[in-house]
Amino acid sequence: MLLEKINRKNQSSCMALCTLLALTLCGCTVSTKTESDLAGQAVKDIAQKSSQGYQEEVGETREAGSPESPEEVRGPEVPEEAASSARLEEFEEICQDFYEKAAKEGTLAELSAIQELVNRFGEAGYAAVDSKNQVDMTQTDQAVSFCQNAEAGEKGRFTILQVDDAGGFVQYVLQAEEGELYVDQTYFRYEGESLREKASYGYQAEEWQYTPDGYLMFSGQGFSREKYALMLGGEEEHVALRIVPLDEKCRELNREYILPAGYGRNNLFLVDWSEEAFGDLNFYDLFDLFYPMVKGQPLPYEMAENLEKGAVYRIPRQEFEEVIQTYISVDSRTLQSKTDYNPQDGTYTYRPRGFYETEYPEYPEPEVIEYRENEDGTLTLTVQAVFPCEGDTRALGHQVVIRLLEHGGVQYVSNQVLFPEEHAGEAWHTPRFTEEEWKEVYGEEE
Repeated sequence: MLLEKINRKNQSSCMALCTLLALTLCGCTVSTKTESDLAGQAVKDIAQKSSQGYQEEVGETREAGSPESPEEVRGPEVPEEAASSARLEEFEEICQDFYEKAAKEGTLAELSAIQELVNRFGEAGYAAVDSKNQVDMTQTDQAVSFCQNAEAGEKGRFTILQVDDAGGFVQYVLQAEEGELYVDQTYFRYEGESLREKASYGYQAEEWQYTPDGYLMFSGQGFSREKYALMLGGEEEHVALRIVPLDEKCRELNREYILPAGYGRNNLFLVDWSEEAFGDLNFYDLFDLFYPMVKGQPLPYEMAENLEKGAVYRIPRQEFEEVIQTYISVDSRTLQSKTDYNPQDGTYTYRPRGFYETEYPEYPEPEVIEYRENEDGTLTLTVQAVFPCEGDTRALGHQVVIRLLEHGGVQYVSNQVLFPEEHAGEAWHTPRFTEEEWKEVYGEEE
């Protein structure tokens, strides 16, 4: 039954993927019902707004921000090509020397460099943030004002720049009107020793919200201006921009102790457990997670090349326990009882995740929103998972207790899921096969 269910799921996914690939190779693009709808009046409106730079009836448009904001000092409308050139020249003046220096030093992906560029944009009057929401947004008051006015149905226009760690940034020009949000999105990238405009398109947000957590979230189908006339399919966009600042200590704790584990291919933060009762905590997933951290090299135990066969390894007790016990305080006897341990030769039976245990390719991002120092020296971190693909800043809430060790080490002491009440992580997580499920899919070990 398990194999039939998995096969139906994978056959459906593979058929959809193959159809999309075939149409793409033939020069076609799949058009969904949503895209057809957007191909009507809504898209025409978006294209018109984009071509005008969202500067309709300037006298009647409520601008978010101070009179000195970049939006308000650019003067009267100019043709789109000239406006694009002027915009590129302005950005070059702000960040060309930064990119030259960071590219030469190889620091484009470093948080300190990203923070520097975000600050530069802020000093130039722009609201700016990084793509992973790890630094506070600049021009926060203006951004909050725009979001609140947009929620109230007022007309307004605002620009936000989002810096990535690959040598580029996105410019979002947001137009709010009667509760709707229109997006003009342009991607700039530093390459060939110069800043270049790489892609630009506009769309109406199908969904958008300014959340109680201080996020502006929106999603929609992005259509490039170049392909608009051909009505080719759009690219699905899911954007989450943290507007309200977050405590820097919370950010530091998140980067050090929560982000490295994350929510991918493990249930460390998805189930309730403690050092007294480990519950459904999967130690094999933790072995995969912790091995590179402990050994300083990739996990060598790979899935079988033949997807219809499962790989099986025997891992020496010392190796397996060293990896787990570095981050989890669990004695050998308890660990052996929670896994497939072979006392005859002192090894752990290990079956790597296979093709049928793959997960949804998008994961939420954790944020530590509160922390507490406990009397026993541990720390309790309250964490929320932000999931742009689902338009949800509260996809998961949990409390993690950690124990800080000498020389910068850490042990995870417990986890308690706060919400949802059940099926935490269901949107992205695929549980690892149990021994029985593995045998049902792959058969008995040879």
